[in-house]
Amino acid sequence: MYYTDRLQWIRDCKNVTQKEMAKALGIQQQQYARYEKGINIMPITYLRPICEYLNISADYILGLINEPKSLKDEKQLINIK
Repeated sequence: MYYTDRLQWIRDCKNVTQKEMAKALGIQQQQYARYEKGINIMPITYLRPICEYLNISADYILGLINEPKSLKDEKQLINIK
């Protein structure tokens, strides 16, 4: 699954609209839709705000892990080490 698919899937699972995501990023809904569709490449600077808004690990969006984890889970792992 490509990052665009993961973005859409996790956003849908959390019942967040494209308009809400766009507002959180300070962009227009049409621009966010282009990122999800893969028409435009999303700037990496949007990754952190997306992860914070959706409470999801960047590792999941990037395809490094296949099971969605919350940021809380990720922060606990960092504190253990």
